Amino acid sequence: MRAHRARLARAPAALRGECGSVAAELAVALPAVLLALLLGVGALGAAATQVALQDAAADAARLLGRGESAARAAAAVAAVEGATMTSRDGAGLVCVTASVQTRIGRLISIPLSAGSCALAGGL
Repeated sequence: MRAHRARLARAPAALRGECGSVAAELAVALPAVLLALLLGVGALGAAATQVALQDAAADAARLLGRGESAARAAAAVAAVEGATMTSRDGAGLVCVTASVQTRIGRLISIPLSAGSCALAGGL
């Protein structure tokens, strides 16, 4: 304790009023850093959901293109929690759009969708 007081007494007058400023700055900056970190993790989760949704839409389109039932294609899309599917036929193609509402934290909700097409009547 004496050594600290001795160093403080030798410090220039401008620095003597700075005691505790690092702790105060950390207390102000830490919530912002944590918020940025949590948003980054949430964005990575949303990106992973988008990739899974794209894979599910592609699988469902291939299943419908092979002539499988719509229920089986919907089950492929349901592998992504909360996802829904719509499909349409036309010009020799079967197209599927899968969508889901994903959340980042409790306040941010992002709609995600992915689409894929496959040849109708394919093997």
